[in-house]
Amino acid sequence: MTKVTSTTLLVIAKEPVPGRVKTRLTPPFSPAEAALLAEAALTDTLRTVLTLPARRRVLVLEGRPGRWLPPGIEVVPQCAGGLDERLAAAFESCTGPTLLVGMDTPQITPALLAPALDPAARLGDDARLGDDAWFGPADDGGFWALGLAAPESAPPDLIRGVPMSVPETGAVQRRRLVDAGLTVRDLPPLRDVDSAADAEYVASAAPDGLFAATFRRLTEVGAR
Repeated sequence: MTKVTSTTLLVIAKEPVPGRVKTRLTPPFSPAEAALLAEAALTDTLRTVLTLPARRRVLVLEGRPGRWLPPGIEVVPQCAGGLDERLAAAFESCTGPTLLVGMDTPQITPALLAPALDPAARLGDDARLGDDAWFGPADDGGFWALGLAAPESAPPDLIRGVPMSVPETGAVQRRRLVDAGLTVRDLPPLRDVDSAADAEYVASAAPDGLFAATFRRLTEVGAR
């Protein structure tokens, strides 16, 4: 049985609708194929989240749940506004240790996230120990994971106002954490799935997941 900790796990995602997700994959993929890859990435991410120890597992969703949503995941809608506003609002809805990941890194594993969920870490069961924040940098300059030990005590500008989807996003966000006086620990860097080259890389890095299987199927079809 999976151990339960005081941590809330958040996944922020878009409903995988053709033309609305993974538009940078088109071309070479069609909008429908890009949506299938997005759905596979989200499915792999949620499957991993279900294996992790947590008090709550929450999908912060833009859109509507679909067949890809497994039992055991709570769904809440994203608020309006830019990504910084939506991330900030997601954390503000939580109390106690909270760890957020996106849907663009289907290669995440329980082992990769284990340090941020360890009971000896502040994002675990003992708030007297460990760290105030965890940060997972992305290869494109953004970040794939963000954890706060006490989001209810975070300053309002900790995430709001951070420029999103630019090369300096991760550096600015991490600096905000440090400037707020938080002790920050880093998770390993990962590559987001944004381009077709990213998709090929991630499928190779995690060959046993649904994302990799979907990528192989779509590229084999395209090669015929």
